[in-house]
Amino acid sequence: MALGITLGLVFGKSIAWIKPFGDLFIRLLKMIVMPIIISTLITGAASISPVKLGKIGARVVVLYLLTSAFAVCIGLAAGAIFKPHVVLEGAAVASAAGKEVAKLNISQTLLNIVPTNWFASVTTDSVLPVIFFSILFGIGLSYLCESKKEHMAENGKLILSFCEGVSELMVNMTGAIMQYAPIGVCALLANAFGGIGLKGLSGMGMAVFTVFLGYAVHIVIVYFGLIALCGLNPLRFWRDAKDAFITGFVSRSSYGTVPVTMQACERMGVSKEVYSFSIPLGATINMDGTAIYQGVCVTFIMLTATGAMLTPAQIGTVILTATLMSIGTAGVPGAGAIMLLMVMESVGLKVDQGSAVAAAYAMILGLDAIFDMGRTALNVTGDAACTAIVAKSVGLLDMGKWNS
Repeated sequence: MALGITLGLVFGKSIAWIKPFGDLFIRLLKMIVMPIIISTLITGAASISPVKLGKIGARVVVLYLLTSAFAVCIGLAAGAIFKPHVVLEGAAVASAAGKEVAKLNISQTLLNIVPTNWFASVTTDSVLPVIFFSILFGIGLSYLCESKKEHMAENGKLILSFCEGVSELMVNMTGAIMQYAPIGVCALLANAFGGIGLKGLSGMGMAVFTVFLGYAVHIVIVYFGLIALCGLNPLRFWRDAKDAFITGFVSRSSYGTVPVTMQACERMGVSKEVYSFSIPLGATINMDGTAIYQGVCVTFIMLTATGAMLTPAQIGTVILTATLMSIGTAGVPGAGAIMLLMVMESVGLKVDQGSAVAAAYAMILGLDAIFDMGRTALNVTGDAACTAIVAKSVGLLDMGKWNS
C-alpha cells in the first residue's frame, strides 16, 4: 500500500503502465465471487436450518442476524454523516446499472430478489437472486439430509458433502489469490494516486476514521446496550471479552480466535452447551464488523465514483445484501474485501477496468488490512456478547460469576 501510494505520487500519470497488474487482481477477485456465494451460503444455510436448530440455536441465529442488520445501518449512517470520499478527475457520473437500481422502488427491489432464471442471475452477476436461491437450497438440503427415507438422506449428505468441498476449495483459492494482493494493491494504488495526487490521502484517512468510529459505536450501543437490557454488567462482560477482542484484532481471523472466545465465554459462566454451538457458528454467520465496513465503504465508493449518495432503494439493498451475506462470510483474513465486491454489485457499482468505481475500490483494498483488524475484533466480540445474552435467556448462565 505504502509503495503504491509513493509510486503514484512520485511518477504521477506516467505510472499508468502498472495498471494491468492491478486489473489482474480485480479479475481474480471477481472470478471467485459467485462460487463463494453459492457454496458458502448453501453449506451455511444447511447448518442453521430449523431441522438442526432447537431453542438455543434459533435464538442465536436470530440475534446474530439482527445485530448484523443494526451494524450495516450504523455503517451507512456513519458514511452519510461524514461523507468520506476522494475527488477523482474525470469521474463517471453513474454507471447504467447504478442508474437502473436508483430508479427502482423498494417493492420492486424486493420482488427482484426472487429469480425467474437462477442460471441467468449467476451469469449476469445478480447477487441478491443468487443469495435467495442458495439459502432456500441450503434449507431444503438440510431437510433432505434429515429425511427418514434412507436413500433420500444419503443423496442429501452426498450433495452437502460436495458443497462443503467446494466451499473449502473456494476458501483455499481465496487464500491463494490474496497472496497476490500486495502486488495487485500496489499497482492499483499507484495508478489511482498517479491521477489524484496528495488530495486522496485525506479522503482515505476519513474513511478509516469513519469505519472505526462505527466499530466503537456498535460495541457501546448495541453490544453493551443488549448486555445491560438483559440485566448483566457491560464492564464485567468486557473484562473477559477483551482477550478475544485483542486476539481477533491481531490475528484478523474469526476462526483462529474461536478457542480464545470460548475461553472468555467459559469465564463468564456460559454453559458449554451454548458456547460450543454459538461460537463456531458465529465465526461463520455473525459478521457485524464486516457489515459496518461494507456500509461505510459502499458510501465511500459511491461518493468517490459518482459524487452521489445512495438512494433509499440502494440503502435497502445494501442492508439486505450485507445481512444475508453474513451467513456465508468466511472467517478468514481478507474475506471482507470480497464480500464488499458482492454488495457493490448488488447496487449496480460494477468494478470495470479503468473505471472510477475500480479506482475507489482499489483505495479500499489498499487499506483492507487496517479495516480487517477492527472488523474481526468486533466480530468475535459480538460472538461472545450474543452467546452470553442467549445463555442468560435460557437459564444456562452462571450468575455467580457475574456477581463476583
